[in-house]
Amino acid sequence: MGWGSGRSLGVALAGADAPAHVAERARAAERAGIDSLWFIEDYFQTGAFALAGAAAAATTSIGLGLGVVNPYTRHPALLAMETATLASIAPGRVVLGLGTGVRHWIESQMRIAAPRALDSLRDTVAVLRRLWAGERVTHAGASFSLDDVALEFKPAQSELPIVLGVKAPRALALAGEIADGVLCSVMSSPAHVRRVRATTAAARRQAGRDGDCPIGAYIPVAVGMDAEAARRSVRPLLARYLAHLHGQMILADAGVSDAQTAAIRQARARGESGAALVTEEQIDTFALAGTPDHARQRLRDWIDTGLCTPIALLAGEADAIEQLGQIGAELGPCLARLP
Repeated sequence: MGWGSGRSLGVALAGADAPAHVAERARAAERAGIDSLWFIEDYFQTGAFALAGAAAAATTSIGLGLGVVNPYTRHPALLAMETATLASIAPGRVVLGLGTGVRHWIESQMRIAAPRALDSLRDTVAVLRRLWAGERVTHAGASFSLDDVALEFKPAQSELPIVLGVKAPRALALAGEIADGVLCSVMSSPAHVRRVRATTAAARRQAGRDGDCPIGAYIPVAVGMDAEAARRSVRPLLARYLAHLHGQMILADAGVSDAQTAAIRQARARGESGAALVTEEQIDTFALAGTPDHARQRLRDWIDTGLCTPIALLAGEADAIEQLGQIGAELGPCLARLP
């Protein structure tokens, strides 16, 4: 199922062991009936394009989402080249996710200037679409420029869906105005998706665009008959992100206080994981963890807020192939049946 054509189920292939196992996990996800694979690019971990290329070569129909890359570490002309190449390996299956990236990684560690983030995203979307359409592009902008650039080959995929990985109000409005959807980060919640839906819908109406803005979200998932073990397995991941996103609106959307996240940050500063401070309510707010019945009920709550594509982020130490099969078997049919 292509992006934006209806409700679908995705899975993220991430982690330090992803390169060694990407082909077999991609095939397992396709066998399990999962609709799309997503590749997170957090510096300085694994690269999205290489993983997506390996998954493309190992599969025949599953969608491939790059979620997300940015126009600072890769010039938009190179983004067009890389994405068109991937689409030539897997035509009709590629979705490009763009974001502004983490400022510390880009500006402080790589010493790359990243000014005027929203203007850069707007310009990048426009340039990518022109290059994809076969135009020869000259552009002078605040963050990048092009002089007489065109792709030397025609992409095998006629159209490229572009989604923005953003969460602040102005950025969400931009996504509603120009993009083909929004990709919500880890630690989204039903309340956050509701805000994303409202903000993008208003921007779409103002821009004169028809239809809803499709929304995907990364959700930590651990499903098993041992509910306590499943819930325990997501706690370290949630603690890491609660600390990382301290003070950000995405957590405020979910009712998480700065005092709660500050306590986890302090625990991690002492060398602890902070997992013990993650509450049962926070597990249910940010993850699908527990028995299959419990996970399905929580999934319904997400879908009711307007989420189109839940993207499972595997959590815990369970075998990844088994998890993929279980996610496809337990969550896929439920998603298809929901009104």
